[in-house]
Amino acid sequence: MKKVVEHRTSLQLGSDELNSFQTLHPTNMEKTAVDVLKGHGLGTFPDSLEYQSGFGNDFSSEAIAGALPRGQNSPLICPFGLYAEQISGTSFTSPRKLNQRSWLYRIKPSVTHEPFWPREPSHKKLVSEFDRSNTVANPTQLRWKPVDIPDSPTDFIDGLYTICGAGSSFLRHGYAIHMYTANKSMDNCAFCNADGDFLVVPQQGRLWITTECGRLQVSPGEIVVLPQGFRFVVDLPDGPSRGYVAEVFGTHFQLPDLGPIGANGLAASRDFLTPTAWFEEVPRPGFTIVQKFGGELFNARQDFSPFNVVAWHGNYVPYKYDLSKFCPYNTVLVDHGDPSINTVLTAPTDKPGVALLDFVIFPPRWLVAEHTFRPPYYHRNCMSEFMGLIHGGYEAKADGFLPGGASLHSCMTPHGPDTKTYEATIALGNEAGPHRIMDTMAFMFESCLMPRTCPWALESPFRDHDYYQCWIGLKSHFACEKMEVKTKDLLNGLDENGSKHQSHHG
Repeated sequence: MKKVVEHRTSLQLGSDELNSFQTLHPTNMEKTAVDVLKGHGLGTFPDSLEYQSGFGNDFSSEAIAGALPRGQNSPLICPFGLYAEQISGTSFTSPRKLNQRSWLYRIKPSVTHEPFWPREPSHKKLVSEFDRSNTVANPTQLRWKPVDIPDSPTDFIDGLYTICGAGSSFLRHGYAIHMYTANKSMDNCAFCNADGDFLVVPQQGRLWITTECGRLQVSPGEIVVLPQGFRFVVDLPDGPSRGYVAEVFGTHFQLPDLGPIGANGLAASRDFLTPTAWFEEVPRPGFTIVQKFGGELFNARQDFSPFNVVAWHGNYVPYKYDLSKFCPYNTVLVDHGDPSINTVLTAPTDKPGVALLDFVIFPPRWLVAEHTFRPPYYHRNCMSEFMGLIHGGYEAKADGFLPGGASLHSCMTPHGPDTKTYEATIALGNEAGPHRIMDTMAFMFESCLMPRTCPWALESPFRDHDYYQCWIGLKSHFACEKMEVKTKDLLNGLDENGSKHQSHHG
C-alpha cells in the first residue's frame, strides 16, 4: 500500500495511479502554494465543474479511484493512509429519514489545529441570539436600498452582517437573516459556521466556493446551501459581490411537500447539484480557521489546507440550485394564489405546515386570472416576510424596490402593492388579457418567528425612511349610489322604509 507523502502539489503515486489521478482530478495542480498565498484565494476554477445531482441522496465521490473504503466506514487503515472522519448534521438517534451525516477521508484530520481564540478585531455586526440587549422590536414596514460595495479590502467574512432574526443558536431554534458586500477573496483562511446552515443568495458577482466535499461555482440566479460545520472558502472571480444569506438554527432545509400538486413541480430533486471530491495537498503556514460560534468569531491556526478530503460519502453535503429551473404554479381562472405555492426550500418546525423559514421565489411566469386583481393582495400575516430582489423589478412595487435592496414586513404588519401598482392595475380593467412577467427574480424568506431588527440596520444610511409613502396615496374608491343602497337593503331583508321583512321560514 502506498503511503501518503507530503508534497507541494500532489500525492506521490505510481505512473498508472498518477495518470488516473490527473484524469479524475485535472485541476489539482493548476495553482502553486506560492500563488495561493499571494492573496488570490484558492486559485482558478475550471471552466466547468462536475457535479452530482439529487436532493437528500446518499452520495459518494473519489478524487482518486479506490480512496473510499469498501464495506465499512472506519477501517483500521484507510486506503492511501487517509484518516476517516465523520461529520454529523443531526443527532445519532434522529429518525433514519431525517438523519444526516457524511464520512470524509482526508490526508490530515480537521482536529489538527491550535486552540481557538477570539478574533481581533471582533466582528460587531453578527448576531445569533436575538434579545433586547442587541436588537430592537419594530413592527414598522422597513425597506433598504442596495448597500454600496466597500472601498477598503473586504472578504466574505468581514462583509457579512445581520439584518434581523429570532431565537438563539445556543437553544438550537431560530433563524438569522444577513447580507454581505465584499470585494476580495478570502486569503489563507476558511470559514466554518457552528451555529447553523447558510442559504446564500448572490445578487452581484459569482462566488467560487471551495468546501471539504469539493467546489461549487454559484452565480446570481443560483443559490447555495452550506450546512452547519463545513469549512469553506469564498473566492470572488468577478471582484465586487453582494447578496443575501438566511441562516437556520437546529434544523435543515428540505423540499416542501407537493400535496395535491402531485409528484412533479416546483423544485425538482434532480436539479440540485452537489460537488465532487477535490483536494489539495500544499503547505499552508499560518492557515486560519475562522469559526462562527454563538454569533462570535474565533480563530484557530493550522499548517495545512482543510480541503484535503480525497474521498467522501454521505447525505450531509453542500449543494446548489439554479432558480431558473423552478417549475412555478399559478391560478388559471380567478384570484391570486398564496405565495407558498412558490416555495423552493423549507426549514420546518415540529408543528405541521409551520416553517421556521421558507425560501420562496417570484420568477418569470404568466398571469392569466380573469376578473382578478393580479398583483399580490393586501395582507396582514401571522408569518414575517423578508424580501430581496436579485434582478429586474417586482410586480407589487412600481418604484423603490431595487436589485440588491430588501424589505421587512413583520408579523401582522400590513403590506401590499404600492399606489402606482394599484392604480395601474385597476386602470387596465377586466380585459387585461394574458400577461407574462419577464426579467425578474424576487424572493422571500418567511418565518413563523417574529424578528428583532439590528440597530445598525435601522440606522443604516441605506434605509428608505420614506417607504411608508408608497401607500399614503391610496385613496378611497368607495362609491355607493342611492339605488345601489336600496338594492342591497332589499337583499339584506329590509324594505324601502328600512323595516325588516317578515320571514316565511320561521
